[in-house]
Amino acid sequence: MNPTQVPTGRDHGVQPIELLMTRWNLDNHQLVASSPDQLTHKQVQRARKGRQLTLHMMQKLAQSLNAAIIDTLPEDHRPSFHPYLHKHLFDYAKGHDPAWRDPNESLMPEPS
Repeated sequence: MNPTQVPTGRDHGVQPIELLMTRWNLDNHQLVASSPDQLTHKQVQRARKGRQLTLHMMQKLAQSLNAAIIDTLPEDHRPSFHPYLHKHLFDYAKGHDPAWRDPNESLMPEPS
């Protein structure tokens, strides 16, 4: 889907999870490898592209993203990390707030 197209039906366009993964320098494989549950590369790709997911799958991706980020953080920064919830990763999730500010911004790697 072209990013300038208006999302319709079950395609919601590029999701906030895409930006977060980019900002944290994470790829699909890191989420799959860090996942406490079974997660596939295809599921991660579908989430990033905006294909509508079930609540359970959104929560699974949030857990995997949090685990992958924790794996990359230095030991002394881990206690100050605030885990992401599914409503932070998907703009079609119930409770999503477009004005939400990421409390982990100071922990993110510098953009290259």
